[in-house]
Amino acid sequence: MLDGLSAYRPQALAALRIMTALLFIEHGTQKFFDFPPAEQPFGDLMNLIGAAGALEIVGGVLILLGLFTRPVAFVLCGFMAVAYFMAHAPQDFFPVNNRGDAAILFCFVFLYLTAAGPGAFALDNRR
Repeated sequence: MLDGLSAYRPQALAALRIMTALLFIEHGTQKFFDFPPAEQPFGDLMNLIGAAGALEIVGGVLILLGLFTRPVAFVLCGFMAVAYFMAHAPQDFFPVNNRGDAAILFCFVFLYLTAAGPGAFALDNRR
């Protein structure tokens, strides 16, 4: 009955890729442009926070466009794993308490994109 949905896998993968990228870019724009406004301003960006913001914006745009999807997703997957263990895990064991659940989800979505590729509507498909 639901086997007919398999024909839409490339489009569903593209929707996952695009929505993930838009949410990821938002984290970078919050750091650099305070949009959307953060609870606490990030201040000096000449540190790991600035590097994170740059990765979030540049990597997010590349994922959004579906350009170099697999290598970029691989880098972002590792970045999210490091971010979780450096910034979130020391605060509390449970991700819901240490506010690291988004980092974990981003990590595994990027891992999936590394393996699955960009799906439909990607510039990688034109190369």
